[in-house]
Amino acid sequence: MGTPAAQPRPRAGAAAHSVSIPRLTSAVGVAVAAAPVAAQQTARPVELPTVTVSGDSGFKAESSSSIKNPEPLLDTPRSITVIPQEVIQSTGSTSLTDVLRTVPGIAFGAGEGGNPVGDRPFIRGYDAQASTFLDGFRDIGAQSREVFNIETVEVTKGPAGAYDGRGSAGGSINLTSKAPKLTNFAEGNIGVGNADYKRATVDGNWKFADHAAFRLNAMYHDQDVAGRDAVHQNRWGVAPSVAFGLGTDTRLTLSYYHLQTDDLPDTGIPYNNPAFTARKDGRPRTRLSGDGSPVSVPRNTFYGLVDRDFRKDQADMGTIRFEHDFSPALKFRNQTRIARTNQDYIYTQPDDSKGNIYYDMVWRRANTRYSTANTIANQSDLSGEFLTGSVRHKYAFGVEFSQEKSENDSYTVDTGDSACPNGPGAAGGYNCTTLVNPNPNDPWAGSIRRTNNPTNAKTNTTSVYAFDSVELSKQWLLNGGVRFDRYSTSFTAARAADGSRAEFSRDDNLFNYQLGVVYKPVENASFYVSYGTSSTPAGAFLAQGSDPNGLAPDRSGNRGDQLAPEKNRSFEIGTKWDVLKNRLALTAAIFRIDTTNARIVMQDGTAAMAGNKRVDGFELGFSGNVTEKWAMFGGYTHLKSELRNNGGAGSAFGATNGQSFPNTPDDSFSLWTTYQLFPNFTIGGGAYYVSKVWGSLASNKWVPSYWRFDGMAAYRFNQNVALQLNVQNLTGKAYYNQAYASHYASIAPGRSAILNLNLRY
Repeated sequence: MGTPAAQPRPRAGAAAHSVSIPRLTSAVGVAVAAAPVAAQQTARPVELPTVTVSGDSGFKAESSSSIKNPEPLLDTPRSITVIPQEVIQSTGSTSLTDVLRTVPGIAFGAGEGGNPVGDRPFIRGYDAQASTFLDGFRDIGAQSREVFNIETVEVTKGPAGAYDGRGSAGGSINLTSKAPKLTNFAEGNIGVGNADYKRATVDGNWKFADHAAFRLNAMYHDQDVAGRDAVHQNRWGVAPSVAFGLGTDTRLTLSYYHLQTDDLPDTGIPYNNPAFTARKDGRPRTRLSGDGSPVSVPRNTFYGLVDRDFRKDQADMGTIRFEHDFSPALKFRNQTRIARTNQDYIYTQPDDSKGNIYYDMVWRRANTRYSTANTIANQSDLSGEFLTGSVRHKYAFGVEFSQEKSENDSYTVDTGDSACPNGPGAAGGYNCTTLVNPNPNDPWAGSIRRTNNPTNAKTNTTSVYAFDSVELSKQWLLNGGVRFDRYSTSFTAARAADGSRAEFSRDDNLFNYQLGVVYKPVENASFYVSYGTSSTPAGAFLAQGSDPNGLAPDRSGNRGDQLAPEKNRSFEIGTKWDVLKNRLALTAAIFRIDTTNARIVMQDGTAAMAGNKRVDGFELGFSGNVTEKWAMFGGYTHLKSELRNNGGAGSAFGATNGQSFPNTPDDSFSLWTTYQLFPNFTIGGGAYYVSKVWGSLASNKWVPSYWRFDGMAAYRFNQNVALQLNVQNLTGKAYYNQAYASHYASIAPGRSAILNLNLRY
């Protein structure tokens, strides 16, 4: 194994441009470009947690949060976007969806069965709902994630099987929690805005011993949604953590996270269905067949029922992390997570499938769920570096054990006849309403009861992984990793009429790997080539999402427990440059993702792992400072997705071959930028573009492209008090941010103006 190095050996010139400095604060208490030296001397700097940055930028991250990526981002042969706290704060983001809007190449989907009202990001065309992590632990429970306790969000693109185990071919998302520091500070934020917006957060850190500290983050949020009648969001959360041994070789951190929501969920807008279904009761038709886009109605049109609809989520997580540094070149970490996530809702789906929209009616279909996901996981890592002759190795070795369980029940709701034979209104018990002018306050009085007939899923995973980054010379690096997962999963169906419950199970051995080569022509630039794989086995979503390969039989009786894991592979070529005195990071990459054994239905109606699909694309990224006062963050992604062999029963076989992936825009662009006009005054803005997105090509459902623009202005009165104004969707653009496969699309909020008072002591 070689002799451990006494200290990590920096490459030549590294110390000249990479330093650890206090986070710089703008007028709002968020990091932006550094002020001129004279301005900095007029006010004592606020002591904030330190971050490693290059030059003067607060938007430019230097490294990944994962020990599996030990090199700086510049020298890591993968597309990784780190969204720092500075971007989260200055954009006024309050949810993970808000944060991910700043990363092109990510779209959002709505799913009927698993998670219609929670986070469902698609990365490079692949569903990443089950590939979302918190502090390196898979966060499988369906939910909408908050950011009040989040330090950074890291998006890793491309197959991540070697890093994360089972998962998406498009990539994964890891959220890093705020942690105790050896300092004292207290922050508070109070925000008000239109649509009855109210939000308050606190972040306090107290050093109570030489090597111990306590940190508390808390949040309360209450708002309507701009431009949407009746929709309401209410949530609160608390996240205490305590750390011992900070600044020493042995450290122990205990943390807990609680989030609770109570919302009236948005129902979206039905599609203008191109497939006409004629009624037989003589009612005159009022609309022609549509083109598959959302029907044209006023943006505030809401089809839900205030007296029936609700959404109540709860997430609880406890984490213990133990770390010990045997030496600067050998470190050990063990962490355990126990988590429980509950999702409870009834929401109205404006169903377009029964032909009612051609008669200016909508059936208020009730989508319901009562689910609980429980996880217990343990990870042990050994990381460090050593020399073999003149060759330096940075390695990580680890093992992981996890058990994930879920129970999914539903409500039985009296929704009447879906064909709306009695028309809208009281005659049909308000289960049907008008297409153009629905009343969310209709006195619906139907029955609701818990079904009490749940399904159950369980997954046990045992994993071992190893990574090594090898510096052959100042110009050449090799980066490789392997992971083996013993994956055992089972699904128990709901109780049948005779009281029996069918059971399905499958065991798989998943082996994935990653290999990259980096060439550095100069110290501040790199070119790389990488290859990686991933595996998506049956039951990978634990029935928490729209699993494309579930264990239980589908509608045709095809059993997922008899099908092998889906395999994916990716090839990527890219370059990364730190320019303008290393203040600004520029990235570019071209890539291909192939899935050659996707689950499809064959012509005879049976299922087989015989599908073929591909994504080709390229992307550009930028983060950091153009000048000392001008910072920017964003990029552009182009995707060409193709269902090369998509199957289909009977005459439908091959009918969708050549079509694009759903939830995959061809082009997406994002830019967030701030400029420090004066030492205490900063302005900023954002521009976001997403091209046309298909919900389903098979049924010709889609949402149009859109541009969205945001604005920000901030003024710092002194080192303790600042104001920040964010105006989101400046033009009030009516656009759709989620495309469901067949029935409806989710409409985005209208113009929102939010004024935040930030306090720091």
